[in-house]
Amino acid sequence: MSIKKILVSQPRPTSEKSPYFTLEKKYGVEIVFRQFIKVEGLSSKEFRQSKINVPDYSAIILTARTAVDHFFRLCNELRYKVPDTLKYFCVSETIANYLQKYVIYRKRKIFYSESGTMDGLIPVIAKHNKETYLMPVSDVHNDKTVVLDNNKIKYVKAVMYRTVSNDFKPGEAFDYDMLVFFTPAGIRSYISNFPDYMDRHVVIAAMGHTTLEEAAKVGINVDVTITPEAPSMASAIELYLKKEKELQEKEERKAAREAAKKEKERQQLTAKRSAAAKKAAATRKTKADAEKKAPAKKATAKPAAKKATPAKKATVAKAPAKPAAKKATPAKKATAKPAAAKTAAKKAPAVKAPAKKAAPAKKAATKAPAKKATTAKSTAKKKK
Repeated sequence: MSIKKILVSQPRPTSEKSPYFTLEKKYGVEIVFRQFIKVEGLSSKEFRQSKINVPDYSAIILTARTAVDHFFRLCNELRYKVPDTLKYFCVSETIANYLQKYVIYRKRKIFYSESGTMDGLIPVIAKHNKETYLMPVSDVHNDKTVVLDNNKIKYVKAVMYRTVSNDFKPGEAFDYDMLVFFTPAGIRSYISNFPDYMDRHVVIAAMGHTTLEEAAKVGINVDVTITPEAPSMASAIELYLKKEKELQEKEERKAAREAAKKEKERQQLTAKRSAAAKKAAATRKTKADAEKKAPAKKATAKPAAKKATPAKKATVAKAPAKPAAKKATPAKKATAKPAAAKTAAKKAPAVKAPAKKAAPAKKAATKAPAKKATTAKSTAKKKK
């Protein structure tokens, strides 16, 4: 979840049952209570300048616990003893119970609004229309007095305290994801402490008509405020955190689905690559086996060729039988006929079929001159 640390511009609750502590445990967020503004009470001298005489009033309208504290503080400084007959009209039951810090609750006339709003207090005040009302307020107060004016309630506002900016110290960490405002003064204090407030990406929560108007005036977008569905600031913050958590869980589920899809695609791609690698390896193995077998066939084929060559040489060797005819040439010089017979013998091989039968003719041709030569020799001997 994007919200990890929340700054609530209010004092820390005294009760451990505060809904803010419940939010911390339920959503795992850290809530820091630090006021952007701090309250300073007017001194008795400053209050006298307003020319308001507290004993002149028979009833007090209290809208905040701060108003209770400063009313009794000023009465003590002015040395005015609060009478037991004074009536207290409180905006909420919480403020009424807070009066126990200064008075005995069961012995005082204390009234409060059942709805916790100023509108709910009007019917109670109307029943005591004879009272003179004094309303302790801050120098900067909200629109609660408008309700009294609209209902024509006679009252006097008494400024008993003022709000001032609670400046952050130089170097003080400001790592909050959400800021919660309850007063216009808190908005102004935030702006004065952080002039770059427009560039700070924080969630703004605010309640109260004047607070929302001040935020709109300075250009701050309010993301969380009270609604009929969430009537208190704590419930409004819880509703926002719940929606943020649901949105984050939705995004996480979407991211998980996308991651699973990518993982599946990766596994499929890996499987395809593995299959392709196995196929390529099998192809290489088959080719290697084929190459290993191929040299063996060539080696067996070559010896056959070598054996065949001697037969050729034998045929070539038999061919030189013709020189026998050359040896007989010296006898041919004696007559011209042997020369003619030799030329006839050379031409004779051109006829393929009778090649073998022509051989005896050559022998006869070679023998014939020999007989003539012998006859020539015998005639020569007789002449002698």
